[in-house]
Amino acid sequence: MADPLLSVVQVVREYGDRVRTRALAGVDLVLDRGEFAALIGPSGSGKSTLLNIVGLLDRPTSGRVILDGTDTSGLDERALTALRARTIGFVFQFHHLLPAFTAVENVMLPAWADEGVPSRAMRDKALELLDAVGLSDRASYRTNALSGGQQQRVAIARALARGPQLVLADEPTGNLDTASSDEVFDLMRNFNRQFGTTFLVVTHDPRIADRCTRIVEMVDGRVRSDQIRSS
Repeated sequence: MADPLLSVVQVVREYGDRVRTRALAGVDLVLDRGEFAALIGPSGSGKSTLLNIVGLLDRPTSGRVILDGTDTSGLDERALTALRARTIGFVFQFHHLLPAFTAVENVMLPAWADEGVPSRAMRDKALELLDAVGLSDRASYRTNALSGGQQQRVAIARALARGPQLVLADEPTGNLDTASSDEVFDLMRNFNRQFGTTFLVVTHDPRIADRCTRIVEMVDGRVRSDQIRSS
């Protein structure tokens, strides 16, 4: 059996100096390659903290995060940045697109930032992704001229621009109406099925969670339940 893509081992995250607040209290989580999992739980349960640690944006107080066979515990910031860039894509509730840039330029940004200058190959890849999310006719539009659902589709294309193995989506449908939410979910699920990209989706929407193949519930900084569902 193939090694899992992600192993979170007894991860604890505490904040503060004199008074310590424990956001994560010994979390264990394994994601196999190709999974499409929902991460649910009430506000303050530790979902976003866990997502930041899995995304290598924050370090645990104790415990280990093993990503694509690499134990990240001993990596310095430069090595973490390199691992994150080649392995992880991010989709947020607030898409963080640059309004002065066009849709295609926004999708190019991860590779552009990594390589320093834009190239025809970057543009061709970005156009291919925009076509995949149904926005080839909006490639030259500035993103502030797009609807909320269209902007989130651009954000999904951007998250996939570097061919990540893992996409972390934090409330990706939180600001969208029901129809747009379904469209965005379907796009992510199609990429998951077509390319085997692993998704971990934080959501408060039970409709979205019910359509995932696995539901991990967090309460008080711990995993309370972990349910595999039919695909």
